[in-house]
This record gives sequence, C-alpha cells and structure tokens, in this order.
Amino acid sequence: QVQLVESGGGLVQPGGSLRLSCKASGITINNYAMRWYRQAPGKQREFVAAVTGGSDGTPNYADSVKGRFTISRDNAKNTVYLQINSLKPDDTAVYYCNIRTLLNDYWGQGTQVTVSS
Repeated sequence: QVQLVESGGGLVQPGGSLRLSCKASGITINNYAMRWYRQAPGKQREFVAAVTGGSDGTPNYADSVKGRFTISRDNAKNTVYLQINSLKPDDTAVYYCNIRTLLNDYWGQGTQVTVSS
C-alpha cells in the first residue's frame, strides 16, 4: 500500500535545472527521513541527498552535489523535492526516492534525468 511516485525528470542541457518530486501515499512521511538516490547505467545506486524527519528537516548531501542540489519536504503535501541545478552530464541517472522505516525500505520507480547537449 505504501507508494512513492517520483516525477519531474527529463532531458536537460548542461547547466540546466530540474525539480524532482516524490509524493508518498499509504504512509505519512512527517516523522521519517526522506532520501534521494540515483543510479546511472552500469553503476551502483548512490546516495544523493537526505532530509531528516520532523517539521525542521536537516539536509545532508553527497559531496558531488553539494551547492547544486537542494532537498526539501512539504509534510502537508506528503512530498519531498529535489531541486537539481547546474547539471552536468555525470548527473545523468534514474533518481529514486526512499523512505526507511523500522521494518522496510520503500522505493519509487524512479524518474529519469538526462543531461546532454
């Protein structure tokens, strides 16, 4: 019943920006940390960003995206966002949303981000 649905990906030129969204259903995300991962073809899934639970979420970022990506959450909308700016070809990947509960990890199906000229 828990479902995460990512959206907002697409084709963008280097230097461009996108806003990714992850809307949750079947779970109230308020008290859970939310995370974004990405996976490029032939590579392992890697951590991108996280925001802690609660109303005043504290962000954490992979070194490769610090200063370019911003994670945020809107608990009223049961949604987490990832603003991705100054995009590089190496940012090309499927971006996945994740919630880790005491018993399970929940993942969305991902949204494709392609950075290319």
